[in-house]
Amino acid sequence: MSGFDIVVLGDANPDLILRGGDVVPAFGQAERLVDEATLTVGGSGGIFACAAARLGLSVAFVGVVGDDRFGRYMCEELEANGVNTDGVVTDQDRPTGVTVVLSTPTDRAMLTALGTVGDLRADRVDPAILAQARHVHVSSYYLQRSLAPDLPRIFAEVRAAGATTSVDPNWDPSGRWDDALLRLLASVDVFLPNEMEALSLAHISELDRAIARLREAGAGVVVVKRDGDGAVAADGSGIVRIEGHVVPVVDGTGAGDAFDAGFLASWLAGEPLERSLAVGNACGAAAVGAPGGTAALSTMDEALELAGASR
Repeated sequence: MSGFDIVVLGDANPDLILRGGDVVPAFGQAERLVDEATLTVGGSGGIFACAAARLGLSVAFVGVVGDDRFGRYMCEELEANGVNTDGVVTDQDRPTGVTVVLSTPTDRAMLTALGTVGDLRADRVDPAILAQARHVHVSSYYLQRSLAPDLPRIFAEVRAAGATTSVDPNWDPSGRWDDALLRLLASVDVFLPNEMEALSLAHISELDRAIARLREAGAGVVVVKRDGDGAVAADGSGIVRIEGHVVPVVDGTGAGDAFDAGFLASWLAGEPLERSLAVGNACGAAAVGAPGGTAALSTMDEALELAGASR
């Protein structure tokens, strides 16, 4: 039996979330006051790992941090959330990344110092941990610049060993949305973009056509997150749509990562696509109820209750 339900190859850095008051900065040495600052687990991979562990999955995180306070903070917080960190590499010469999130109830702006976020590569991934994976999830594809060229080989090897794979691309800061990820999709069992990411990667402005393009590229299941408008998923049997939940939004940081965890937890359990979408949707909706990506994570029972489902 595999040692881990999910091994995450991902980014982990603290998020400093500023919310309330006037979070839009002004240059010219102007000081503006905000209501609240929260330091919390950040990085799409770090948040996802905590969310999956909260749902009851056994999770290992593989990534790179610096030998500094932020790096130690991230490892301590991941472990406190039940995530195995044996695969975390500490780089003595590089700083841990950090993101400042300017958060409003309807939108967010993010300023990221990458630090070690993009420093994971194949020779830093412990093969013994990969060998224990039932599923391998990759977060922040476009930020993990050193890992991306190695992913076709890594995915081929883990799939040959019987594991499944997923990718959440997150945003491409370069704006290029090149074809390397499209070529990788033939080795991706579950692809988890949000709507803007799906449209940008497919270079198509209509969602159903973009999903069809991503499926044609080879992705087994394409799952598109649409924030408060719910989600859409497509596999070989067709398209499933689900409405969003109307919930108070405190902070949207990490909601997509919580969705990913909920969807994959259900999908890995062999549940139908519609139920997996419902569980993911519930996890994402719950996550917006507190500042930061990990303060309002759901257990599986809580997610099922919000989804109106039962075990």
